Amino acid sequence: MKKMKSPHACVLAFSLSALLCIPSETLAAPDTPGQRAGEVSRVIPAVSIARGAKTISASAKTVVDWLDVVNTQASARARVALDDGSVLNVGSDSSIKVLKHDAGAQQTELELTYGKIRSQAQKITKPDGKFEVRTPAGVAGVVGTDFFTGFDNSTGTMNVIVFEGIVKVCNLAGVCVIVKAGQMTSVRSNDSTGPQAPTQATLDVLVDAGTTTDVGGKVGVQNVGHHIGKGAAITLGILAVIPAILIPVVVTHGNNSAPPQPNTTCKPNSPACG
Repeated sequence: MKKMKSPHACVLAFSLSALLCIPSETLAAPDTPGQRAGEVSRVIPAVSIARGAKTISASAKTVVDWLDVVNTQASARARVALDDGSVLNVGSDSSIKVLKHDAGAQQTELELTYGKIRSQAQKITKPDGKFEVRTPAGVAGVVGTDFFTGFDNSTGTMNVIVFEGIVKVCNLAGVCVIVKAGQMTSVRSNDSTGPQAPTQATLDVLVDAGTTTDVGGKVGVQNVGHHIGKGAAITLGILAVIPAILIPVVVTHGNNSAPPQPNTTCKPNSPACG
């Protein structure tokens, strides 16, 4: 009696034969590691990239992949040009992990373990696009802007300063505030009350945030005025003018003795009346 072959057995045999034709490297390769996110455009040594179990000494043109960790030592800084045109200026003593950067889908997720980073993000035009910087204390998400993020391990504090655009800053519980150009906020780890209410950043704070992440070159941030947005620039202009306005007022009203006034009264036929 002739036995009939099971259709399930045929499918299994076909699947196994197909798998034999696929290179083992392809089967073992994960989806995201090794996928390009951008490249290092400028470094101030010493900067390294942790890629899996390897540590790479970074230099100009060094490729940055998904899941790479960019580490800067004391006095070192790095600029990373992402493939969508966004720019990351990493300050010294910092560690930033590129969790994801899909230029086509406009999906960017960064993780700042500690240190400082200034992100100049391309404008998000897709409905599901996002650009986020995460820290152990919270998340800063933008829709095309220029902002600074710092995380201090010793205090568990995340600081965000906005140069241009709008940033939504949330704690890990999802409580958020909206921070506009020229403003700043902070959020602490395990603080369920949410980020601090945004306040106006002083000129010193804005300049310090720019200089501590400046790597020099064409895309540098030495000139804060070019990167703080119109609103913040107007605010800084007002701050600069206020002392010039107040000083004369203080001098005028600071002297209790009024200067002598001319005698404006006169008698008829008096020489004073002409």
